[in-house]
Amino acid sequence: MNETTHILPHILIVDDHREIRDAVMRYLEKNGFRATVAQDAVEMDAKLARGRFDLIVLDVMMPGEDGLSVCRRLSAEGRTPILMLTALGEETDRIIGLEIGADDYLPKPFNPRELLARIKAILRRRERSEPSAGALSGHRVQFGDWVLDTDRRVLTRVDGSDETALTTAEFKLLTVLLERPRFVLSRDQLLDLTSGRTAQVFDRTIDNQVSRLRRKIETDPGKPKIITTVRGGGYCLATDVKNL
Repeated sequence: MNETTHILPHILIVDDHREIRDAVMRYLEKNGFRATVAQDAVEMDAKLARGRFDLIVLDVMMPGEDGLSVCRRLSAEGRTPILMLTALGEETDRIIGLEIGADDYLPKPFNPRELLARIKAILRRRERSEPSAGALSGHRVQFGDWVLDTDRRVLTRVDGSDETALTTAEFKLLTVLLERPRFVLSRDQLLDLTSGRTAQVFDRTIDNQVSRLRRKIETDPGKPKIITTVRGGGYCLATDVKNL
C-alpha cells in the first residue's frame, strides 16, 4: 500500500473574516481534512512557501490583494485547485474567477455541507487527471508554428522565439484541443473537459478563454486559423499535432 494513502488532504482557507475561516477550518477537520487558515494574500503566500496544499478555498473580497488577483496569479504559477467564495449575487466575480482558473465557486452565505461536497468533487476530478495531464503529459508538442512544453506550460515558436507562459485555464483548454485535433468540440463539451462542470445560462467562460488563447497564438485573432469557430458547433483545432 502506498505510504501516502492515509495522508489527509490539506486545505488552505483564505478569508479576512475570522469567524468564517475558523468555522470552515473546524468543519473540514471534523470531516477528514487537514486545514490551515490565512487572513489575506500576504499570509497565504507565507503558508504556501512553507508547505504543499491540495486545495485553496479563496474569498474574493479581501483587503490588499483581492481574491481575483490572487486566483489569476496562482493559476499562472501552478496547479493547486481553487474554490472561490463570492458574495451572493456577484455573478461577474464568479464568471471572471472561473475564466482565470478557479475550479469552482460558492456564493456566500453557504451551507458547509455544500462546501464539503464541492471540495471533494474538485479533488476527485484532480485525482483522475493528475496521474497524467492527459496523453500529452511530459511531451513537447508541435502544432502549426508553435511548440508547447507541457511540463513548463510554456509556448514557443518553432524557431525558439516568442516564449509565452499560459495560465492554468489556458493550458487546460489548449491541451484538450491538442488531444483532439480537427475534432469539433461544443462549448458544453469543452467546459466539462476543462473544469468538470456544466454550462449555465449565458455562460461565456469558454468563449472568453478561447479569445484570450487566440490572442497568444493567432497571427490575426480576428481571423483565426488555428482555433476555428464552427457555426452551431463549437471550436476546433484546425491543425495537425505531433510529439517532439
